[in-house]
Amino acid sequence: MSQHLYQFCPRCAHALEDRPFEGKMRRTCPACGFIYFPDPKVAVVALIEADARVLLIRRAVDPGRGLWALPGGYMDAGELPDAALRREVAEEAGIEIVVGALLEIFPMVNGAGRSLGIVMAFHARPLDPLVQPIAGDDADTAAWFAAAETPSALAFDSTQRLLARWQARVQSM
Repeated sequence: MSQHLYQFCPRCAHALEDRPFEGKMRRTCPACGFIYFPDPKVAVVALIEADARVLLIRRAVDPGRGLWALPGGYMDAGELPDAALRREVAEEAGIEIVVGALLEIFPMVNGAGRSLGIVMAFHARPLDPLVQPIAGDDADTAAWFAAAETPSALAFDSTQRLLARWQARVQSM
């Protein structure tokens, strides 16, 4: 099986070839000139804070099944980051949020170190801090944690780095 996602041109059905284009090898159709540009995946995560606590979900699916992470997920085509984040948090933790500032953009890599896209991390707060999270979708548990109580079994580099910074900030107050 080939390593390429596409073997045939989506316009004319001719077999695609690898050809250099603007300094990179691209899947190209020699018959009609179509060039395939792979789009990166874009994910969003939220560092949701309320009363010196952070909201985490325990993942029910791979990657990271059984590990804790910030709530979030992939953006859909045509969806803006804040809408994607509100949707993902509602699906995974059952709460509505107010999306704040962009905190950082992280590379998204697979186990072999190959870049798959980016993770956009945002600060957020619950619309109603009294609403308790309810796990759903990709999560089997959703819970609030104080800085000294966060679990050590974390799923992603972005979660590890953002939580470490958050813990240092909260503990220095």
